[in-house]
Amino acid sequence: MDVFASLFMFWLVNIAHSLTGCALQSCSDLHSNPLGGNTAAYLLLIKYRRRYRSCLAVDEMGETSSVENEFDDWFIESLKIYNNIHEYQLEHPTRVIEWTSEKTICVAGYSSDKNEILELLLPLKLFSDDNQGLCAERDFKVVHGGFSVGSIHCLKHIPGTRCVVTNDGFNSNLQVWDVGGDDCDVIKRTGVLQLKSASSDKGVKIAPGLTGGPCVLHGSQISDIQLTELTSGKPLYSLGKDIPDLLSSLQFVSGSVFLACACNGDLYVGDTRKPSALQNNPAGGREGVHWCMGVKTDLFSSDPSSCSVARLSSACQVVVSDLRDLRAPLCQAQLHVQRKTTSDDFMKVTWAPALDNCLAVSGFDGMVQIYDTASWRPELMEFQPLFIHQGHMMSDDQFDTSSAVVTTHVWHPSRPRTVLSAAVDGSVHVWDWVDKATASC
Repeated sequence: MDVFASLFMFWLVNIAHSLTGCALQSCSDLHSNPLGGNTAAYLLLIKYRRRYRSCLAVDEMGETSSVENEFDDWFIESLKIYNNIHEYQLEHPTRVIEWTSEKTICVAGYSSDKNEILELLLPLKLFSDDNQGLCAERDFKVVHGGFSVGSIHCLKHIPGTRCVVTNDGFNSNLQVWDVGGDDCDVIKRTGVLQLKSASSDKGVKIAPGLTGGPCVLHGSQISDIQLTELTSGKPLYSLGKDIPDLLSSLQFVSGSVFLACACNGDLYVGDTRKPSALQNNPAGGREGVHWCMGVKTDLFSSDPSSCSVARLSSACQVVVSDLRDLRAPLCQAQLHVQRKTTSDDFMKVTWAPALDNCLAVSGFDGMVQIYDTASWRPELMEFQPLFIHQGHMMSDDQFDTSSAVVTTHVWHPSRPRTVLSAAVDGSVHVWDWVDKATASC
C-alpha cells in the first residue's frame, strides 16, 4: 500500500471514529447505520477498514486477489439481502444458542478449558423497525455471566423459569444453572443431577418439559430416555425398553408426547403417561450414516399429529413427514451443499416458527441455508436454497471458505426472518434476511 493510500485509510478510520463515537474494532453492527441514514457510506468505511487491516491483499502483478474480489461481490450483494446483521465475538466458540426471552439468548463455550456461560441481550436496534435511526443500542450486551469448569455441548432453558440445564457431552450428568435476575448479574450452578447411562461417554440430549413443574427429558440412547424432576432429581418416567440406538435429537411435541430421533434415522414416538407405549418408525435404509431432526409444532393446536418433522442426514438429504404417518415422507430433497467438514457434530435442521414451509440447515460448512419446502416433492430431487447466510466466512480477520464451519443456528420465536448463528471462530451473528420474491412484489 502506498503512502497516499495509507493516509487515506487513516483518514477514513478517524472519520468513522468521530462520527460513531466509538472504535470500529468490534464491528458488532455490520449493516445497520450509525451515520444516521447513509447505510452505504457506513458499509464503505467498514470495507476500507478491512482493506486497511489486510493491506489490500494483492498478488505479484499488483492486482486485487480473487479472495478480495469474492469478498467485494458478497459485500455488494449483502446490501440487498439483509435488513440487519450484527456480530458478537466470544472468547471461545459456542455450539449452543438458547432463547431465554424474546430479546435475550444464552450461549456457552465448548472448549476443554474453563468456559464462559453468558446471557446476551440482542442489539435493541434490531427491534426498532420503524425508528432505527433513533435507537442508539447497536451492540450485543452481556446481562448475566458465569463460568463452567468444563465444556457445554447441550443447553436448554426451562420455560417459565430463570433456569438452564446443561451437559458437557462426555458423561450423563446434568448441570442446573440459575441465570440470575435484576438483583444479580452472575450465572451460578445450583445443582448437579448424577444420572446413569449405558453410553455416558457420548453425553446426553435434553428436552425441557412443557407443562407442570420444572423437569427435563434426557437420554444418550433410546433405552435410557427418562423424565426427571429438577428440584428433587426424582425420575418421573423411564422408557423401560432395551433399544441401544444412539440418540441424536429429542423434543416434546405436546405436554406428554415426545419425538426421539436415533442417529441411524429411526424415529420414535413416546408418551410420558404410558411408559410401555413407544412407536418405532424405521428410516427405511435411507442414505447417510448420521441423522438429526427438527420439529415444528402448531402452537394453536393441541393435536400432536399436526406437527411437521424434518430429518437431516449426513448425506445432505432432508426428509419431511408428520406424525400421522412417519414412514411415508410428505416430501424430501437433496440439498445443494458442498461439505467442508467430515464431522457430524454440528449438523442441525430447524423449522421457522413464524414462516410457513421454511427450514434452515447448517453444520456442513460456513453457511446457513434456508429452504422453502412448498415446492418439494415425495420423490428425491435436488433443490436450491431460498437464502444463504455466508457472513461467518467474511470475518474481520480473515476470509476463509475452507475452515469456516457453522456450529449452530436458531430462529427468533416470533420475528419471521430473524436468525442467530455461531461458528468455530467464536463469532455469533444475528441477521434479518430479505425474501427477494416478496421484496420484488
